Formats: sequence, C-alpha cells, structure tokens
Amino acid sequence: MQDREVAAPAAVDPRFRADVLAGLAMRPRAIPARWFYDRKGSELFEAITRLPEYYPTRTETALLHAAMPEVARRTGPGRAVVEFGSGSSAKTPVLLSGIAPAAYVPIDISGDFLRDAAAQLQKAFPALPVHAVEADFLNPVTLPDVLADKPRLGFFPGSTIGNMEPYAAVDLLRAMRGSLGEGAQLLIGIDRVKPVDVLVPAYDDAQGVTAAFNRNLLERINRELDGTIPVEAFAHRAVWNDAMSRIEMHLEALSDLRFTVAGEAFEIGAGETIHTENSHKYGERGTRVLLRGGGWTPIGEWRDPQGWFALILAEAQPFPAAP
Repeated sequence: MQDREVAAPAAVDPRFRADVLAGLAMRPRAIPARWFYDRKGSELFEAITRLPEYYPTRTETALLHAAMPEVARRTGPGRAVVEFGSGSSAKTPVLLSGIAPAAYVPIDISGDFLRDAAAQLQKAFPALPVHAVEADFLNPVTLPDVLADKPRLGFFPGSTIGNMEPYAAVDLLRAMRGSLGEGAQLLIGIDRVKPVDVLVPAYDDAQGVTAAFNRNLLERINRELDGTIPVEAFAHRAVWNDAMSRIEMHLEALSDLRFTVAGEAFEIGAGETIHTENSHKYGERGTRVLLRGGGWTPIGEWRDPQGWFALILAEAQPFPAAP
C-alpha cells in the first residue's frame, strides 16, 4: 500500500466527513463543490483561471476595468468591501483602486490560502484596513464589529453563484443581504449562456488542469478521511446539460471499484459517476429574477461585446408591499 499522510482526527472538518459519506452513499452520487478548496484545490483553481480556454476570468476582469468609473459613481467612497469566496483576491485590486473603500473583508473557507492572499493585498494597499474572515459564506456570516457604522458593498465575482442550484443561489443571496444589511450594495459577476463549443473546453482544458482540480477532491478525501480511493481510476468529465442550463463536472469510474472512506466501504461500477460541480449559465431575464428573489434590486449592468458575461450592481432596497 502506498504511504499516505493522514490528518489527525481533530483536524478533519466534520461537515466534510458528513458530506462525503452521504454523497457517496446516495444515488446518483454527488459531493458539494465547496470541498474542492483545500490549499491545493485553491491553487489549481487559480491556475485554471489563467488557461486560454477559461474565458470567465479575463472577460470579467476587462469588464471591471471598463465599468469601474460608473461603479465608483454609483457606490460612492467610504464603503467597506466584503468579498464572498475571495480566493486569491485577484480581481479585487481593480475594485479597491477604483472606489476609495473604508475597509476590505475577504471571506473564504480555505483559511491558509485566505490569510496568504489577505497579506499580499495588505502589502498592495498598506493604508487600507483588511479584516480576513475564515468562514463558509454559504451560511450567514458575522462581520467584524469595526464595520458597524460603515456602508457596505458586497463583491461576488467569478459567477460563483452559478455553482449553486437556483434555490440555493436564492438562499445565498438572502444570506448576503442579511450579512450586509438593508441599503447595502452587491457587485456580482454572472456567466451567460453561450455556444457549447466555448463552454465545454472552459471546463475540460487541453492541459488537464481542470481534470487535476476535479481529482484533487479524491486526493483530499484519501488524505483527510483515511480513504483508499484509486484516484487514477476516475476520469474527469465535463458535459453541457441544456435542460438545466449548466455545465456539469463528474468523476467517472473507469472500472468496477471498491474502496473505503473513514472506515466505511463503498462500491462503484464502471461508467458510474460522482457529480462534483455545476456551473449554471443565466440569460438576462433569469439573472434579474434570481437577484430579486434573493432580495437584491439591480441598479446597473455591464456586458462584454460578445455578451458572454455580465457584471451587475444591485442594492438591498426595502421590500415593497405585495399587491
């Protein structure tokens, strides 16, 4: 048996264990995408964003640069920028340089990666207070007390909202509204529906980086949950589900397999898959319905010339009375 580094029991997130065991037992099998992001997974995702096939990052970054003067006019100076799922905060300097914020609060589930990124951003903006919060932003987040008297601007780039089922996306938007408060604003990136020959390569690149990112989830299970999954016996699959308007990522078993995770035994047949991620794509009307369902009123929108991506500024306005 190949040697493996096994995490001490106290170091294992009980939610990770519960989600993996439940996901492998259900049919069809599925594991929540948030568990991609251990340190290695976060680093692999950052590598994905630099791939030639992966259009969202460069398209959204160009949009941010183009839209920033108008975004600054609409948001005004002195807001605390709260970034949900900040990752490496690669796009954040564009926003912080453009709007004269009072503070920056990155929120991410990957603690080590979060702290490294926050430290680098602090060096770039030495006069800006930076308050890193390690948390699962899918749930309501308690923000630092020092933000109590500051207007807030949520920042949710990368079309991360597309990774969630629509009902969960609405719940998340409502949680963001609860965290940020009435009167807050939200700058959010939304990926649009586009040709399949553009979509699929973005999630199945020629260099195999996305495949490594997908299989890293299995490596994390083996490392942290004492798993015996034969990682190379699974193939990365990315498919377009037109009925659901989403790209799906799966790990497909190449043969009949048996393995254990956290002491529990599992079997998976050749051709069966573990569903690991969705990336929903929204049209213009669907985007507005989604945001309004989450308690956010769109007040500004910017799109690239091809219409592949949208950057939307929304506001947590008082709820209107029902007719």
